[in-house]
Order: sequence, then C-alpha cells, then structure tokens
Amino acid sequence: MPMESEDSDVNHIDSSELSSTSSTVSSILSSSDVDLSSNFSITSSSSGEILPVPLKLAGEDGDATRRLRKCVGRSKGVAWGFKSVIGRRKEMEDAVAVVPGFMSRTCDHVGGCTTPGSRTSVEISPIHFFAVYDGHGGSQVAKFCAERMHEVIAEEWDQEANEEFKWQQRWEEVMSSSFERADNEVITEAAAPEIVGSTAVTVVLSRCQIIVSNCGDSRAVLCRGTETIPLTVDQKPDRADELLRIEELDGKVINWNGARVFGVLAMSRAIGDRYLRPWIIPVPEITFTTRTNEDECLIIASDGLWDVMSNNDVGEVARRILRRGRRCVGAGEVTAAQTLADSLTEIAVGRNSSDNISVIVVDLKSKKTNRITDDGK
Repeated sequence: MPMESEDSDVNHIDSSELSSTSSTVSSILSSSDVDLSSNFSITSSSSGEILPVPLKLAGEDGDATRRLRKCVGRSKGVAWGFKSVIGRRKEMEDAVAVVPGFMSRTCDHVGGCTTPGSRTSVEISPIHFFAVYDGHGGSQVAKFCAERMHEVIAEEWDQEANEEFKWQQRWEEVMSSSFERADNEVITEAAAPEIVGSTAVTVVLSRCQIIVSNCGDSRAVLCRGTETIPLTVDQKPDRADELLRIEELDGKVINWNGARVFGVLAMSRAIGDRYLRPWIIPVPEITFTTRTNEDECLIIASDGLWDVMSNNDVGEVARRILRRGRRCVGAGEVTAAQTLADSLTEIAVGRNSSDNISVIVVDLKSKKTNRITDDGK
C-alpha cells in the first residue's frame, strides 16, 4: 500500500490483521515546540494496527499453535502511523510506502528465528514492509520506488535461492538485486530523467527480525528500552569509506554547501541519478537486528527530520509519547504511533527544517486491550 505524498485520503487494509484509522494533526507538546502555520501543507497521514491473529501452521492443524516457546513477535500487535509534509520546499519530493503483509512466510523460512524448530517457527505469518523515499531533482523516482520496490523484493525472494547461502546472505542477495532492479526499471520504463534520483530506506519486519536496507541519507532507528539504536549509517560523500570509493573511480567530492559529489549531490548512494555513475550507486547497506521484548518502536524518516533532531532527541520524544499514548488510546482513537509521527513532524517544522519531512513510526508494543490472544479471543 504505497502512500503517495499528494494523496490526503486515509488508506484502509481489508484484512483480519489490520484495522486502519484516520488521523488529524495533534500535538501533546508545548506550543513553544510547534509552530505550524498555513505556509506548511500537510500532504498525507495515516495509521493502522496489525493484530497478532494466529495463522495456520504449515502442514499442521490449528490446535498445534499452543507452545511455550514462541517467536518474539508472535503475541505482539504492530501499530503504525506516518506523516508527510512539504515543509518549506516548493515541491513535495518524498514518498512513503506502508505495506502490511507484503509477504506471508514461516519464521524459519524468513530466517533468524529466535525459536528455531518450535511450533511457532513454522506458522505462516505476515511479513511487513515500511519505506521512506526522499527524491531529489524531482519526485518521479521516489514515487516509482514507493509503488514498485516492495513488489520487486517479494518477486526476488521467490526466486530459487543458492542452497549454500545462510539466511543473512540470502537477504543480502535479495535486497541488493532488488535495489539494482528497481534502479534499472526507472530507466527501462522511462519513469524519470537521468538527473532525478531518490534515497531509499526500507524495513522488512518479521516476527523475529528487523531487516533494514539503505541507500542515501534517510535513516531508521530502533528504540529499545532506554536506548536509541541506529539501524542505518548515512551515506555521505565525505564518509571515509565512501570518499575513498569515489576518488578511486576518479570522482571528486567538493564542499559546496556541504560535501557533494562533483559539487552536486549531497549523498553517495541513491536510486536513479544515472548521470553521476559510477560514483553514485544503487547498492544498499543492509543490517539485521533480532527483535526483543524490550523493543519499543521503529522510526523511519527522511533527512527533513534528522537535519534538526538527533537520534537520541527522537528516541526521548518517542519513549515519552508512546508510553503516554498507549495508556490513553481507546477504541477508534488515533494510535500512539500516529501521535508520535505527527509530533515529530511538528517539532521538525518548529525547528525550521528546510526540507520535506516524512516520518513513519512502527509501534512494536501494541496496547494490551487491543490484542488478540493466541487462542483468537
């Protein structure tokens, strides 16, 4: 379910695992933190909740679902919310994709199961997809990725795998080939001119793993207990390893309002930007994080947020708002995840972010009263 930045409609998933609600801009911060005026157009927002409905075991009857050992995310719901605003830019170039259940696989098949060989590890369960794409030179590549990237990843996963690959190696191969394929399709389908490109930060969320792939300077972080853990590293032209790679290819990084490849692009990897090959490449950096019971939320955002807020700033706001919101949210109300996405966006605007701002919040601890237990009650 890609969320086009210019569409203000609330998106609904017709599924037993997702109940979606509309949202409005709301802030639980003081007025000194927020200064939203009519100059800043709210272009899209949405929220929803993915409930932990037990699915049929692969090759088993439903009675076999009961087991003491279980995958980390089996009995946890996942709520999400996002906000995307144009900010002080003249054009909206960000795009957001939220695709609950973009694949359905067993945890053993996905890999990295915390209870391999258990009954829950062979339950067929939905795998969720979240992504932020920050375009530059135009919005075409970002929009194309929002509509297509998750489909390409699912198609690549269904390809026959090298039997010698471990599960991480298989995901690395899938994500690398998916980013390359999406990059090629931008050209073959004439989706955008060669001077247009986009960052891409994607999250694949299974019951036991958080798999993040990143090209560019959008970012994903995990709030775990009192920690804020970066799941990506910004790919900037002056990052030591990226600078070396570019210079070995006879490229130049010029300081022109910040480090830029040939004084033009302020990142070293992206989808598109064919006119800057081979220095700008669509090769993602991929991280694997095993889920724990201490995980609070994922925050995925374009640099319109990170330019004015540090990882730790965002983590502190997230913990405060989510914990308060989970206690207060009732049936039919805005989710705590949506409240957090709204609030982070408002803070970024209030701190004079000069870019488009897109924020996805994935709440990894759903409200207990909204959960469906393992027996479906």
